[in-house]
Amino acid sequence: MAKVLIIDATPMFREFLKDKLITERVSVEVATNRDAYMKLLSSLPDLVILNLEKVGDENPVNENLQDFFQKKKRDPNVGRTPIIILGPVMEREEVAKLIPFGIIKYFTKPIKFDVFFESLSKVLKGNFIVDPTPCVLDLHLNNNIIFVEIALGLNRDKISLLKYKLSELIENNDLSYPKVVLMMTGLSLSFVDGQNLELLFNNLLSDSHIVKSYVKVLSLDSIVFELVSGHPEYEGIEVTKDLSSVLSKIVDKRDVNEETSDTIVQRVLSDTGDYGSDEASIEMRFVSDSVKDDNSENGENDSASEDSGTTIRVAVVDDDQIVRALLQKSFQAIGAKAELFTSGKEFISRATASKEKIFDIVILDIFMEGTNGMGGFDVLRALKANGIQTPVIVYSQAIQREMIVKSLSLGARSYLLKPQKPEAVIHKTMEVLNAGREF
Repeated sequence: MAKVLIIDATPMFREFLKDKLITERVSVEVATNRDAYMKLLSSLPDLVILNLEKVGDENPVNENLQDFFQKKKRDPNVGRTPIIILGPVMEREEVAKLIPFGIIKYFTKPIKFDVFFESLSKVLKGNFIVDPTPCVLDLHLNNNIIFVEIALGLNRDKISLLKYKLSELIENNDLSYPKVVLMMTGLSLSFVDGQNLELLFNNLLSDSHIVKSYVKVLSLDSIVFELVSGHPEYEGIEVTKDLSSVLSKIVDKRDVNEETSDTIVQRVLSDTGDYGSDEASIEMRFVSDSVKDDNSENGENDSASEDSGTTIRVAVVDDDQIVRALLQKSFQAIGAKAELFTSGKEFISRATASKEKIFDIVILDIFMEGTNGMGGFDVLRALKANGIQTPVIVYSQAIQREMIVKSLSLGARSYLLKPQKPEAVIHKTMEVLNAGREF
């Protein structure tokens, strides 16, 4: 049986990693920075997984770790034991200095689950299985409301990750009793999904801070209704088809009045959470979910690979000349290519002209004049009818709740209320892309 030593991992990541490795029949030992060398000698592992934390501007490879590396290198029993490091962004020159000590991989956090376990499979000569089920699983936080969105399918590995990401999010933001909205309107399920659904709800409720009565599920599928209503452990969870009714219940009643009710939906769709990039260990998205640059190492030893992959191709569909010009200039400033369309008809003609994927994301207005009857809703319907799954951000002046809900129900990934600074649109665009919404 292969043996792995995990050093200085955060509690949540350590438990996640232990669960996965034990499932794959790998023996696991854990150690702290201080007793790492003694644990290394006593356990004689096949692989060491070392977590690095950066404090301020200090080098994460502190004196204790330097001493550990030197002792390991000199000891003939463990000198050749390979090490995989998870750590903050480091210069290539600094990473190269670690190679003589047996470091074979350096993953910049947050790591991608599937690439990480592919590396473990190679080192431990095993076959670690990662669920290939297509799945988008995304989290975002607004004040004390956690939105969990699942689309395409139920991937068991991503559902398992959800348990730890929720706890990580709750801890990083010091949430006492968060409210949770599970959005599953894009899922069509069958009875064979029952076990995965149970795993989903069990992991959703695994953190002691989450109270069942504070969990709302948005779903159009009867199987979800039947599972929750017929399961005594899920008593208190509400399943509904109406997003606006959910939001009216979870938003602070002091914020709800006639003047603000129409903007509740838009307000809660914005992300106010602080995930803490240095604290997050694993991404909810896999490499297979995102655009890759063939010349990159999928994030290994390459802190820039997440930002420097293939050029982002953006379609801006808006009849407002000023909006188009501002967004084009802003996207060009980050190295993205923006193609502008004055009408929905013009955009759909371009988007359906080729079987190849033309755009990575679409910024779409809802109300456009002079479009031969093809407004934003018609564009969303046409994309769906043609099987085009490019993510869409609706950017509109429409503040009515019904318009926002309709946009989301027709497949829009997010909704931004005009006007916004161009930087806000760029931020939302990158947020959607980096949430694994590439198909």
